Amino acid sequence: MKAVRLVEIGKPLQSQEIPIPAIGDRDVLVRVKAAGICHSDVHYRAGTSPVTHLPVTPGHEVAGVVERVGAGVSNFRVGDRVCIHYMVTCGECAYCSRGNEQFCVQGKMIGKHRDGGYAEYIAVPARSVVHLPEDVPFEHGAVLMCSSATSFHALRKSRLQPGETVAVFGAGGLGMSAIQIARAFGALDVYAVDINADKLRLAERFGAIPVDASKGDPVAEIRRLTGGRGVDVALEVIGLPQTMEQAVKSLAIFGRAVLVGITRKPIEVDSYFDLIGREAEIIGSDDHLMSELPTLIELARRGILDLSHVVTRTVPLDADAINQVMDNLERFKGDTRTVIVP
Repeated sequence: MKAVRLVEIGKPLQSQEIPIPAIGDRDVLVRVKAAGICHSDVHYRAGTSPVTHLPVTPGHEVAGVVERVGAGVSNFRVGDRVCIHYMVTCGECAYCSRGNEQFCVQGKMIGKHRDGGYAEYIAVPARSVVHLPEDVPFEHGAVLMCSSATSFHALRKSRLQPGETVAVFGAGGLGMSAIQIARAFGALDVYAVDINADKLRLAERFGAIPVDASKGDPVAEIRRLTGGRGVDVALEVIGLPQTMEQAVKSLAIFGRAVLVGITRKPIEVDSYFDLIGREAEIIGSDDHLMSELPTLIELARRGILDLSHVVTRTVPLDADAINQVMDNLERFKGDTRTVIVP
């Protein structure tokens, strides 16, 4: 089969012909119909977030059709439409047993620790697979498995309550999902912070109040728009120290800043003025949970979470096309979400 693979850190991905993966008794083989290109993939290529071995096939936002099932699999059949939870876990360790499988002691993420979806086929355990309804396109199903799921988990971590206010720093793939999910959770006002006018216009279509950070200090603008109060929840999905610090500084009393974006650089926080004096919190949010996916997929099926304007481009399973998209992401440019359609 054809696959696009990370062969050397800091170098472009390469197209290769590799064997179709074998499956065990409790596995399924999925023919990939869509695979999202995520900013995390750019971090893997650059070495910012290290992979465990090379070569590896990236791609952790995956949807497709079941091609083959293992002898011990009873809940999936050939031809089923499915999405893939990107964490392959043991199901038995202390973290798995408590429902926090993103910290599984044996956990492996597809596209990072084991081969992912930038390929024609992918093999995963059946317990990592969820059904995809007929009325949710494969491209949307793929994006649900990371950008939407990460935003859903982060907002759950924020303890957002109906009637509270939210600021989303970054109106890309994660941000557009976060805006809609926050509103579904009952947020009174959602502020979208970005420097891209097109993304801000799209965020406004989803009911957000745009804050153009290219025209001034977004913290000051959020304070002005909230009458000096700030927001109850600030969600940072970019991965820049500057926007992380802005998220913290935008908080109201008892506010919670949830950091999702990946960076290895430290941030500076005024511990008294920004945190202690407001009893505010900084919360880290990593990945998502399998148990969250059915609700998320149902939000998409009902149209409460609309990804039709989030998936803005598709590209073929081609190394040059994928590398170009990743280059743009590395410069924080490009489309809201690009999906590979083999």
